[in-house]
Amino acid sequence: MSQAFPAFDRETCLNYFRQLIAVDSTTGQYEEMQALLCKMLDELGYPYRVTRKGGVIAHLGGEGEALAVTAHLDDIGLMVRKVNPDGTLNVCPVGGLYPFYCVTENVRVHTRDGKTYTGTVCRTPNSIHVTEEELRATPGDFRTNVCVVLDEDVRSDTDTEALGVTTGDMIALEPRFTLAGDYVKSRFLDDKAPAAVLLTAMKALKDSSLSLPRKVYAYFAFYEEIGHGTTVLPEDVEDMLALDIAPTGPDQTSDERKVSIFAKDSRFPYHWGMTSELRRTAIDGGIDFVMDIFTPHYGTDCDPSLLAGYDIRHAAIGPGTANSHGYERTHMAGLENTYKLLTAYLMRS
Repeated sequence: MSQAFPAFDRETCLNYFRQLIAVDSTTGQYEEMQALLCKMLDELGYPYRVTRKGGVIAHLGGEGEALAVTAHLDDIGLMVRKVNPDGTLNVCPVGGLYPFYCVTENVRVHTRDGKTYTGTVCRTPNSIHVTEEELRATPGDFRTNVCVVLDEDVRSDTDTEALGVTTGDMIALEPRFTLAGDYVKSRFLDDKAPAAVLLTAMKALKDSSLSLPRKVYAYFAFYEEIGHGTTVLPEDVEDMLALDIAPTGPDQTSDERKVSIFAKDSRFPYHWGMTSELRRTAIDGGIDFVMDIFTPHYGTDCDPSLLAGYDIRHAAIGPGTANSHGYERTHMAGLENTYKLLTAYLMRS
C-alpha cells in the first residue's frame, strides 16, 4: 500500500499564513521575512541554505531525481519616488500594483535607518464633497494625482525629511486579513497562501516520518513579482513545481474552491509531460481540479529558471483566487485541494 500524507490541517495552514502576512516583505525588502522563514525551518528541523540575493532553499529529504517546489514570499507595494513640497510622498509601484487597487489603503513606510511610519494612499485632491469634478475627470496616477499622506504633523518636504523619510524608502500595504466562513480575504494571498500550504505539507511530512520517493527541495523566493525569483537553482534539479495563485475571471476556468493546473501563462506553455502527470495525479486522487491558461499578464517562478537556461521540466498549480494584486479572496477548499495535489504528487513514484 502506497504511503500518503496526513489530511490537510486547516488551522496549521491559517497559522502559517497569519505569521507570513504579519511581516512586510515588499520585493527587495526580504531580511525580516527571511529570518522568520529560517526560524520556521529550524523549528521543523529541515536543513537549508540562503541565497546571496535573498531566498531560502530547504532540503526535504529523498534521493535521486530532484524536484524543486517553489513559492514566493515577496509582495507588491510602493517606493518613495520623492518627497513633495507639502510633505506628502510621491510614490512608484514595486511590482504590478495599480492606483485603483490601493487608493485609500493604509500603509507602513519603512526607512533605510529602521524607522516605520504609518500613512494612507490618497488621491489629490482627495474630497468628493469639495472636488468632485476633479476626481471624476481624472483617473488615479502615481506620478500626478496619487500620493501617500503620513500620519505625522508634516506640512513641508523639510518636515518629512526630518523624520528620515526620503527617496527609496519602502511602503507596504496593510494586508487586512479576515476569515469569512471558509473564505480567506487578504492582500498578498499571492503568494503567502500557497507558501503556507507548502509549509503545512512540510510540517505534515516531518510529523508523519514519511519517506519521499525522490529528492525534494522547497525553494522560497523573494523576487518573483519583478521576474527573477528563481534564476539560481541547485544543480541537480530536474523538475520544478511552482505554487502560485490561479486568477479567476470571465475567461478562466479557475474556481476559488478548486486547485488549478496551469497549462500556459503569458510566456509559454508548461511542460506537457509534467503537467499531464499532475492531471493524472489529480484524477486518480479524486482531487477537485481544473486546467487553466493565464494570459496576457501572468507568470510564475518557473519562467525565470527556464530563461536562465536550466534544463528542467516545469509546472505550476495553485488555488483559484479572485481580485489578483488587489484585496484578494480564496476559499479554504481551494487551499485544501492545492495541498492534496501537492502532497499526492510528492509521493508519486
